Amino acid sequence: MSSISSPSLIGMRKLIIQELVTVDGYAAGPDGELDFFESVTDYSQVDQDNLQIMENVDTVLLGAATYRMFVEYWPTADETVARSVNTMPKLVFSSTLDKAPWGDWEPARVVRGDAADKVAELKREPGGDIMLWGSLSLARSLIRAGLLDELQLRVIPVAVGAGQRLFPDDLGRLDLELIEAKPYSSGITSMRYRPRRA
Repeated sequence: MSSISSPSLIGMRKLIIQELVTVDGYAAGPDGELDFFESVTDYSQVDQDNLQIMENVDTVLLGAATYRMFVEYWPTADETVARSVNTMPKLVFSSTLDKAPWGDWEPARVVRGDAADKVAELKREPGGDIMLWGSLSLARSLIRAGLLDELQLRVIPVAVGAGQRLFPDDLGRLDLELIEAKPYSSGITSMRYRPRRA
């Protein structure tokens, strides 16, 4: 494991985008399929690290499609991180949903309008870090708007040849600084980056 540490900005909430990706750089298949996740069966070390990360997070962001996928699983899951996921306040960015129930837990809140404006506002408010999982369209819009503070990639040891990439095609160049690289016994590698800002 290699790690490069530096202090975070005092009083500024970080936007963390965390994605599972293939070794050839895809975050989903051509039609949004995520079956490459199943090439690894042991996510226990990833879950343990996420528990530590979630100690500093107090808001989760989801797009509508990821919300629909998550709500089918997490409210009744018994995994290590399930309680953190289920109790964390969640915002679902959607122009079509009217409500976002979360099983027997507190429902997520639906947010309409410009996601970048809302997230920029959230970052200026007091509170913990903000986590975005999956939600590629939402992630791309926030990256494009320059709101990314930390990128966490969980690289799955599989290549799929084609699919959807995390970064928008019109982004241009984004220089990143490595914060941490950490391999897991499952074959997954965790890579943490932050943007280099002038």
